[in-house]
Amino acid sequence: MFDPAIIQLLQEDRRYSADAYRFVFEALHYAHNVLEMGAESPSEPIEPAGAEEETGPQRHVTGQELCEAIRRFALEQYGYMAKMVLNNWGLHTTGDFGEIVFNLIRVGRMRKTPQDRREDFENVYDFEAAFRRDFRIVIPETE
Repeated sequence: MFDPAIIQLLQEDRRYSADAYRFVFEALHYAHNVLEMGAESPSEPIEPAGAEEETGPQRHVTGQELCEAIRRFALEQYGYMAKMVLNNWGLHTTGDFGEIVFNLIRVGRMRKTPQDRREDFENVYDFEAAFRRDFRIVIPETE
């Protein structure tokens, strides 16, 4: 992750590690491509000026959808250790996901619709319940 905008962001806001930002990007990809979340929706123009614009309609996930995708992706990647890994990166609540997303929006690396708000990420689920208490080992069925 040698993107100058991300490096600047990490220097300005030291709450979250580079791994936290990378993980949120990967979880967004997971939401779109594995969970097939999101609907085409017009985005606001990217700021700051000069940031790369994508043309055409964009698939958009809501804050709540992204939180759910992050939960599922974290459990898939890290299992029972997911909460500890996320905490190690500075992520302790779903509100932290919103902080990362809106930091990325601010530097032009993510987009939002006019309806999106940072508050959409607040209290979507409790980390202890989502990553520990409700954790289940799933054994795939064999044919």
